[in-house]
Amino acid sequence: MAIPDLTHPGAVKYAVLVDVGYLYAAAGEVLLGAKERREYRVAADELIKTLQRHAEERLPGELLRVYWYDAARDRVPTVDQRVIAALPMVKVRLGNLNARGQQKGVDAQIRTDLEALARHRAVTDAVLVAGDEDMVPAVEAAQAYGVRVHLWGVEPPYGTNQAERLVWESDTVEVLSAEFIRPYFSRAAVIPAPPQAPSPAQVFAGRTATKPVVRPPQTGVTKLGPSRPRVEEVGEHVAQKWILTRGRDNIRDLLPGPILPTVIDTELLIEAEKELGHSLRPYPEARVWLRDGFWARVYREFDIGVGISSK
Repeated sequence: MAIPDLTHPGAVKYAVLVDVGYLYAAAGEVLLGAKERREYRVAADELIKTLQRHAEERLPGELLRVYWYDAARDRVPTVDQRVIAALPMVKVRLGNLNARGQQKGVDAQIRTDLEALARHRAVTDAVLVAGDEDMVPAVEAAQAYGVRVHLWGVEPPYGTNQAERLVWESDTVEVLSAEFIRPYFSRAAVIPAPPQAPSPAQVFAGRTATKPVVRPPQTGVTKLGPSRPRVEEVGEHVAQKWILTRGRDNIRDLLPGPILPTVIDTELLIEAEKELGHSLRPYPEARVWLRDGFWARVYREFDIGVGISSK
């Protein structure tokens, strides 16, 4: 197979394969001294766009897609993973996350995809963001089919965070500086300890002191829609189901709220409409009530003070 001429962009077609476990761990360590993912937040969508632009500068050709390899408990995607999966030109691949927080099956997925892309000549070049020596056989297999492999790593705080043999076998090697990735990582906000439960006297005293909320008359369209108590009930029910099926850790990623990522907000709407048996889209107030019910259940789950509304 002839080696493509990089001076002609049309001759180059590439994919970007990202081992998220390596990328996040290496970045968390050099930027924040963090050892666990829950210690920091990542603006993954912006980070992916930046990686795409960086690859375009290095490989002036056609991007096939970005492969985003991560892990989740029982392979149930987290909130962040669902948002990433909705991005254009991005394919999320999930391995399993065991009880000790260890990723299982991720390396195998990367190796399988890299070899398949090369064997079917789907790409001429592959950008690999990884550090594990287990990637070496896949790199060698891809190169045997004529694909160039460009290894990217994250600047380590000291020494190296990539296997020496993986560095040797790659066609080019680049280290992404701490400053390059810094804008996308921030320390996670600490959720305050739950306040002590108020006494009945305090609860009723607070209610007495609170002025009643005077709401404007509802329009005729809203009157034809579902009732507020019913919609809030459905919102709480969806939240309860998600806590049970997706896990408390995944729902915790939504905090502190009350704004939901667009993808998650759409999922909430769809599930609520299924339960109600009709659409809520003509009723803007009903969507607000739905979010109120959802957050009421989530805040109770994590013992966060009441009174927070999405309005």
